[in-house]
Amino acid sequence: MSMNWKQLLSPKRIRSYENTASAGRGGSDLRSEFEKDYHRIIGSSSFRRLQDKTQVFALDKSDFIRTRLTHSLEVSSFAKSLGQNIAQYILDNRLDPDFTQQTKSDICDILQCAGLIHDIGNPPFGHFGEEAIRDWFVRNMAGLTYKGRPVTEIFTGQMLQDFYHFEGNAQAFRQVTKLHFLVNENGMNLTYALLNTIVKYPVASTRIRPDSGNVKDKKMGFFHAEQDLYEEIASETGTLGVRHPLTYILEAADDIAYRTADIEDAFKKGFLNYDQLRSELVKAKERARYALDLLDPVEMLDHQMDTALRRHMENPAQYAVQNFLVRLQSRLLYCATFGFTSNYQKIMDGTYGSDLFHGTYGDWVIRALGDIAYRYAFLSRQILQMEISAGTILDDMMNRFIPAVMYYDTEVPLQMMEKKLVRLISENYRQVYHIYSARARQENERLYLRFLLATDFISGMTDSYAKDLYQRMNGIV
Repeated sequence: MSMNWKQLLSPKRIRSYENTASAGRGGSDLRSEFEKDYHRIIGSSSFRRLQDKTQVFALDKSDFIRTRLTHSLEVSSFAKSLGQNIAQYILDNRLDPDFTQQTKSDICDILQCAGLIHDIGNPPFGHFGEEAIRDWFVRNMAGLTYKGRPVTEIFTGQMLQDFYHFEGNAQAFRQVTKLHFLVNENGMNLTYALLNTIVKYPVASTRIRPDSGNVKDKKMGFFHAEQDLYEEIASETGTLGVRHPLTYILEAADDIAYRTADIEDAFKKGFLNYDQLRSELVKAKERARYALDLLDPVEMLDHQMDTALRRHMENPAQYAVQNFLVRLQSRLLYCATFGFTSNYQKIMDGTYGSDLFHGTYGDWVIRALGDIAYRYAFLSRQILQMEISAGTILDDMMNRFIPAVMYYDTEVPLQMMEKKLVRLISENYRQVYHIYSARARQENERLYLRFLLATDFISGMTDSYAKDLYQRMNGIV
């Protein structure tokens, strides 16, 4: 297959509206469909809730530590910059005769939006929240029964795998296409081009193959509940079963943002000092197999320290690390640009199976930063204690809300506490459940949607709300 930009940048929406107001004013709304997406996103409560969701350090009171909101803003900025660089290269080198200045403009708008919503489905307490929800289902699903039958016998294989592999990426797709109930059950009703861009893994939960060697198969990208919608969008954009080309750019922007941010946050929290960072980079550099004259982070870090000392900065280590990371981001943006443009035809054919840093001189740097952050921050006592606390909170939520929704909306009456728990679930989520449950043909589909109703509510919580609700439900004042 060979994809084309006209189809890839489809402005179609799940539901289209006649812009009668604009027409009556002589067409005064000059925004493109992708610019309209941007305003839908930044005005949404789903986006605002990211300000109280963990990036790494949960419930941290420091004003310099990143949240999902600040991370998403950074990814949005990097994604747009990458889009500009890549699009201009394609234009200047005439890589694609159908690629125009308008194509470039649309790509930048889509990537700016995609950065804002790429993490919008992540549960509270960072990536650990995803692990905790998955772990709960793996440990408890076999013991759940519905009307005397094991749930594992009622659900289809894909339904079961959806919960065993619960994924923030799939939840993001669900959030923006259904759960953000504004006008109707179509969520934010964003353009197909944007929706397709945020599907990092265009496979169902039953087709995950982390060892396939292709990055698109690592995780699932959508739930069974949204599979028909994904397939409609992918068919419209010409990407069924493969990644949208812009997804590679979004992923690279995300990698640059969080790999460098995790180092900065770990440094400011005191988990990693200047000497440790330099020592780790030296060791990683010795293992590298790429041309170090093109990207030598040790030399870059040393240069910033020399500058700090020459300028008599009050805190030379902080100056050096912060400025090193800013300059490193710029170099990594160049690497990702090269990764996309040098593999352009494979990406457009749907046959490229790696990230954009693969084979570039930024590959070892990206991996080294991740390894350093993992060992110095993610394995720190503070993070481990937070994850134990978060696990306790999420376990309690799952223990309460999954049984509470089991017989909701059935002929079996709920117990008193089950009724109260269901009433706690967002009215928007319940409304969306009823709309799609009414369309479900089988009882197992409705039960599956009720399980999703519980995970929708829990994954939609902010860190603070989850902690406060847990304390109130357990009588902790």
